[in-house]
Amino acid sequence: MRWLWIVLGLHSIIPAMGYSTPVAVHTKTSDGYHLVWNDEFRQSGSLNNWNIQDWASDKNNEWQYYSPENVTVSDGFLKITSKRERLKGRTYTSGAVTTQHIFSFQYGKVEIRAKLPKGQGVFPAFWLVTEQKKKWLPEIDMMENLGHEPNVVHQVVHWIDKNGRQQRDYSKYTSETDYSEDFHRFGLIWEKDKITWTVDDQKVFETTKFSPSQPLFLYMNTAIGGNWPGDPNPKDAYPKEMLIDYVRIYQK
Repeated sequence: MRWLWIVLGLHSIIPAMGYSTPVAVHTKTSDGYHLVWNDEFRQSGSLNNWNIQDWASDKNNEWQYYSPENVTVSDGFLKITSKRERLKGRTYTSGAVTTQHIFSFQYGKVEIRAKLPKGQGVFPAFWLVTEQKKKWLPEIDMMENLGHEPNVVHQVVHWIDKNGRQQRDYSKYTSETDYSEDFHRFGLIWEKDKITWTVDDQKVFETTKFSPSQPLFLYMNTAIGGNWPGDPNPKDAYPKEMLIDYVRIYQK
């Protein structure tokens, strides 16, 4: 019933203030998908739909501490703010949210409309992650961006094969568009035997090598530094914001 309340509420009809004109919510699509979960970020209570992370990232040698204070809802957006400041042994702070134990799903269509941050060492991402304890695969990287390449987005699926070896299939999409200058729609169509990635409704990558057959939850964050994308520029201006206009998940 939780998702039904969210769908029927359709609080996106309330105009967003500030940066962007609100985009209408469609509960059905022409290809047979129905909206099952969404957040339009039109009220501060939207944060109740998410787990706000509070920890120092222990992977990829990243530099940030994920602080709840860096995740806010205002002006009709979820704002993930990255700052150059010291906290709990780290020299940068940033934000991350998940739907773990709140909403997971198996197969469907995801659309996130967002404006990405920019700069050397800045690493915004949207992922789908397994609910299985003590495992981090399979994983679908819906969108990864390195802030020094604001016109490039990466698409990846990771898994463990039957012999216990880690595998992946991946691509990157290079555009003339700078994704830090305005809002764009990053999409994923996850089917039983195929995964398709889209940007502004244009297909940019598709794989049939592997498609997870278990529920996954959504993870959205901005990391700073690490093996990938490299060290941040100490002269770069902070704070930086990733603005997320909405998250919508559909299923057949």
